[in-house]
Amino acid sequence: MTRVLGVDGAKGGWVAALVEGDDVRWLRLAHIREALTHDVMAIGVDMPIGLPQRGRRECDLLAKRALGRAHPRVFLAPPRDVLDATSYVDAGARHRAHTDGLGMSVQTWHIVERIREVDAVADDPRLVEVHPELSFARLAGEVLVTKHSAAGRVARLQTLRRRWPRLDGLPAGDDALDALAAAWSAERWVRGTAESMPVQAPVDERDRPMRIVV
Repeated sequence: MTRVLGVDGAKGGWVAALVEGDDVRWLRLAHIREALTHDVMAIGVDMPIGLPQRGRRECDLLAKRALGRAHPRVFLAPPRDVLDATSYVDAGARHRAHTDGLGMSVQTWHIVERIREVDAVADDPRLVEVHPELSFARLAGEVLVTKHSAAGRVARLQTLRRRWPRLDGLPAGDDALDALAAAWSAERWVRGTAESMPVQAPVDERDRPMRIVV
């Protein structure tokens, strides 16, 4: 039976959905490395894995295109040099130096520490980069309304119940929904039915694929 983990950043750490068949178990992780201690076939994580030296990743641009008007839900992965920044000002300068002058959003700066966490363990072949908004869109057949609304949460619950009809007992907040969506894509990856953006993924300087799995 396929056993996978879906992981999403949450306040104070990470929330994870451990999926084995139709069973879902919820976990709280202080650090992403804790995910690697579980006996699973794949770990879907909503964080960049392969990082560019310069410019933008094709997978991020493809993901934005796929979401259409909802494209701001995709953050552009920063160049690797940004991970060494000690402040937002420093990160912005490094970002501009490696993207022909393009600025970096403060939202991206706020997840740099999470990207560092993933980068430190990213050689584990079970880790696959996913994006919950793409997972939800593919499972639902359409891009869903924003998750920051009651209607958005209901739509995501209904969408997840297409795969897990008896789903209940979810932790509060959006992160658990995103973690389970990440697990759905990880499941597809193990089964060989997932899509890769792009199909032929380039690798970064550390030989890690720059792709998003859906």
